[in-house]
Amino acid sequence: MLASVHLYSKKEGELNRFLSLFYNTNFEIQKDLSWEKKYKNPVELAEIVGAFIDNCEDFNLTMWVCLDKNVYVHITKENADDIIKYLYERFPY
Repeated sequence: MLASVHLYSKKEGELNRFLSLFYNTNFEIQKDLSWEKKYKNPVELAEIVGAFIDNCEDFNLTMWVCLDKNVYVHITKENADDIIKYLYERFPY
């Protein structure tokens, strides 16, 4: 199973703003209110989780990650550091 990150917004253009900033390119997803990316290596999620938390006040977004089939974890300021640590502990290579 591939790990995945899911972003949701209630405001058009928010996903485009965040992802364009994160990937340093223009995503052109102005009207989409959800976005998903799958990762072969779950540790790669740590980078986007960190960027999301560092910028969460600037964007109207919510983030969920999935590491196991049908199990989604809501990423918040309170749990982000623990989730990132867990990624490195569970998937050490």
